Amino acid sequence: MEKPVTEYTQILYDVADNIATITLNRPEKMNAFTGTMMKEMIDAFDRIDADDDVRAVVVTGAGDRAFCAGADLTPEHGGGPFASAEPVKDYSDPRVRDGGGLLVLRIYQCLKPVIGAINGVAVGVGATMLLPMDMRLSSEGARFGFVFARRGIAPDGAASWFLPNLVGRAQALEWCMTGRVFDAQEALDGDLVRSLHEPEDVLPAAYALAREIVDNTAPVSIAVTRQMLWQLPAAAHPMEAHKVDSRIIYNRAKSADAKEGIASFLEKRSPDYPDKVSSDLPDSFPWWEEPVYK
Repeated sequence: MEKPVTEYTQILYDVADNIATITLNRPEKMNAFTGTMMKEMIDAFDRIDADDDVRAVVVTGAGDRAFCAGADLTPEHGGGPFASAEPVKDYSDPRVRDGGGLLVLRIYQCLKPVIGAINGVAVGVGATMLLPMDMRLSSEGARFGFVFARRGIAPDGAASWFLPNLVGRAQALEWCMTGRVFDAQEALDGDLVRSLHEPEDVLPAAYALAREIVDNTAPVSIAVTRQMLWQLPAAAHPMEAHKVDSRIIYNRAKSADAKEGIASFLEKRSPDYPDKVSSDLPDSFPWWEEPVYK
């Protein structure tokens, strides 16, 4: 088990008004991704899931040039993935696992809604780490690229699963096979991002969306809904979704949250949901038992 990171050096972490903000913080390097950044981001998401005061997450980049310009390929950071690693004969060795994929799987398993505020260039792992986020808002000047084939490697971050599920196989194939960098309008047209904004408006728009979730929804409902909508579309038959739906609905219908949801609706007031993600997730809900990112 990794020890918790007590002080971050390559990200900023802040919580205000029930919204956590993770800022990739290497603006002088266009927020290029490193092993340190990966560990710090995973640690931040661990903190987020454990903190009932956090109801939503916004992820953005420092500066006005980049969200994340991909992996840091400079020699002081290893020259890229596996560039200086010792040879590994057994491909099941944990050292083989892709660092971008470890982060993506951690975001995927998060119990809070995750919103990307893409303030600039997002290429390579900077693009793939966006894929497990629930909503992605983009600056009009942002650029995107799944550039791996142009670097002699292959897509990271489990993009072969996430990208076709998000944008369709044909679009995923084109973007990954050409490896070209494309503009924000193409990202919007291809369903990679939700909306385009002036550079100064992208972060406020992300906070407004987070605020709508925080002020109106039950945290436990969001936690289970997020996992249901991410995981169940891959089920072999809708009966699998029906089984999970039925068990969770049965559990939640008896909850204090359900009583508050009905009462607040009938009384025409804002809800104050009492249940906590840390203690009140339904016992029929299996997905946190074995963290896939470990």
